[in-house]
Amino acid sequence: MASTLGDNFSLLSPKQQELVKMLLDNGQEHVFRDWPGPGVDDDKKKAFIDQVTRLDSSYPGGLQAYIKNAKQLLADSKAGKNPFDGFTPSVPTGETLTFADENFIKYEEAGVQEAQKAAFVLVAGGLGERLGYSGIKVALPAETTTGTCFLQHYIEYILALQEASSQGKNQTQIPFVIMTSDDTHGRTLELLESNSYFGMQPKQVTLLKQEKVACLEDNDARLALDPQNKYQIQTKPHGHGDVHSLLYSSGILKVWNDAGLKWVLFFQDTNGLLFKAIPSALGVSATKQYHVNSLAVPRKAKEAIGGITKLTHSDGRSMVINVEYNQLDPLLRASGYPDGDVNAENGYSPFPGNINQLILELGPYIEELSRTGGAIKEFVNPKYKDARKNEFKSSTRLECMMQDYPKTLPPSARVGFTVMDAWLAYAPVKNNAEDAAKVPKGNPYHSATSGEMSIYRANSRILKQVGVQVADPVVQVLNGQEVEVWPRITWKPKWGLTYSRIKSKVRGKSSISQRSTLAIKGQNIFIENLSLDGALIIDAVDNAEVNASGSVQNKGWTLETVDHKDSKEPEVLRIRGFKFNKVDQLEAKYTEPGNFSHHIDIETVM
Repeated sequence: MASTLGDNFSLLSPKQQELVKMLLDNGQEHVFRDWPGPGVDDDKKKAFIDQVTRLDSSYPGGLQAYIKNAKQLLADSKAGKNPFDGFTPSVPTGETLTFADENFIKYEEAGVQEAQKAAFVLVAGGLGERLGYSGIKVALPAETTTGTCFLQHYIEYILALQEASSQGKNQTQIPFVIMTSDDTHGRTLELLESNSYFGMQPKQVTLLKQEKVACLEDNDARLALDPQNKYQIQTKPHGHGDVHSLLYSSGILKVWNDAGLKWVLFFQDTNGLLFKAIPSALGVSATKQYHVNSLAVPRKAKEAIGGITKLTHSDGRSMVINVEYNQLDPLLRASGYPDGDVNAENGYSPFPGNINQLILELGPYIEELSRTGGAIKEFVNPKYKDARKNEFKSSTRLECMMQDYPKTLPPSARVGFTVMDAWLAYAPVKNNAEDAAKVPKGNPYHSATSGEMSIYRANSRILKQVGVQVADPVVQVLNGQEVEVWPRITWKPKWGLTYSRIKSKVRGKSSISQRSTLAIKGQNIFIENLSLDGALIIDAVDNAEVNASGSVQNKGWTLETVDHKDSKEPEVLRIRGFKFNKVDQLEAKYTEPGNFSHHIDIETVM
C-alpha cells in the first residue's frame, strides 16, 4: 500500500495515513504517482494532505462518500439515465394568494406574529461578475433613489419584522445567517462592519463559509489535479445546497431549537421584492402547518423557471419538488399528457414557478438533517468530448441545490407552496444588460434595470390599492429593455411592512404624478391629501409623527439614460442604463421626537 508513495508514507501522521489509504482504496493512486522521495517538496506534499483533510471534513460522509456518489452519478449520466424514470407528475397542493384581499391580510398578520419564532438564512456565495458588477451581489443597490443595497434592505426588513412581532414586549432578536464563499466572505464581513451591521446587533448575524468540492477528471471519479501544480486538487463550488449541511454541522439549529424558534426562512441574494411576500407566506406555513413551504409565482407554460411538481413513483414513493423547466415538458409528455407543459384556462401553467425561497419548520428539519447529515441529492453535469461519453472536455464536479431538500423527505412530510403575483414577490437581478436585451419580448428581463423598475411598480401599485391616485407608467427602452417607468416611490420596511400598515398611514385623497419621486424614510409618516408633482423626501426619526399633506411641485429628479458601455459612469449605473439627475427636491427632515402635523404647501416656480 505504501509503495505508491514510497518512503513518503513515513512523513504522515497516523490519521493522515488513514486518509491516504482511503484514497488508494478508492482508485486515487494517480494523485501520488509523480511524488519524489522524502526531502523533496515536503512542504508541498504537506499542503496537499492538508487540502485533502479539508475536502474530507467539509463533505457529509467525507471524501469516500463523495467519490462513491460521483461514480454512481457519472455512470447514470453516461448511460443517459432519466432521474424521473418511474415517476408520474401531478399538481401539488398549495395556497394561492391575491394581494390585499381578506385572506391575504389574515395570513400577513399571522406571519408577523410568527416572525419572532423565525430565523433567516441568506444564500450569498456569488459575485456580481455575471451582471457586469465587480463587487459582491448583496452590495448592489436594490434601487438608486435611496441607494439602499440589498443587504441593508434585507436587514431592515428583518428588524421591522422583529419590532412588529414583539408588539412592545421585549424584542426577541431574530437570528440572521449569511452563507458566504471564499469569493464573498471577506467582503460581506467588511460591508457589515463598515455599516454597523445596518442596525442589527453583531451577535445576531452569523457568517457560515461554504467550502468547494473536488473536481473529477473521468467517469471513474478520479480526482483532477491542477495542471499547474501536481500537489493540488482542482476544486469548484458545490452549489447553494451546501447551506443545509453547514447549518447542521455548525450546531446553530440546535441553539435555535433550544431557544424555542420554529421556522427557518431561506432566501437568495438579489430579489428586492421578496420581503413583501414573506409575512403572508410565513402565515400560510403556520396556518397550514407546512414542514416545507416553497414560495412561487404564476408560471407561463415553458417559461424558463422551474415548476413545483408532485412526483409519484410506481413503487409508491412521492415527493413535491422543483422540476427544471426543460425537464418538465418531456416528463409530462412521457406521462400521458400529450401536449406537455401547457397553460390552463387562466393563462398559466398549473405547475407554479419556483423562486427558490423556502420556509422550513425547524423541528422536522432538524430530524431530517440528523438522518442525512445535511447531505442533499446531488447531480453531475459533465461536458463530454464526444458521443461515446468516455472523456470530458474539462473536469466536472458534483453539485447540489438548496431547493432539492424535499427529495429525501418521507411521504408523511407536509410539503406545500404559496403562490403570489410576480409583480409583488419576484424581481431577481441576475442577467447582464446584453443578455437581458436578448430576452424574447414579454418574458421577464431579470436585470438590474427591471429589478429596480419592479420595485417602483410594486410600490406604486400598492399605493394605488390603498386609494392614492398614482399616474400610469410610461414605457421606455433602457439598456435595450422595454420597461414600465412608474413614479419612483420607495419606503423603509418599518413604514410599509404589511398591507394593513400601509393602509393605516394613507388618508384622504392623494395624487402622485408619473415624473415624481417619493422617498419615505421613517416609521410614523402619514400621507394625507398630498398632491405630489416633483421630488419629495421625508426623513423622520421613529418617534416623530409627520403628517404630509398639501401640494408639492418642483422640477424634481429627471431620469437620464446611461450607455452600459460608457466606462465614465460607475458600474452600478451602467448595468441599469439610467441615472437620476437631482434637479430639485423638497426634503423634509425631522430629527427630534414630536408631532409634526403641519401642512406642507410648497409651490416652486417651474
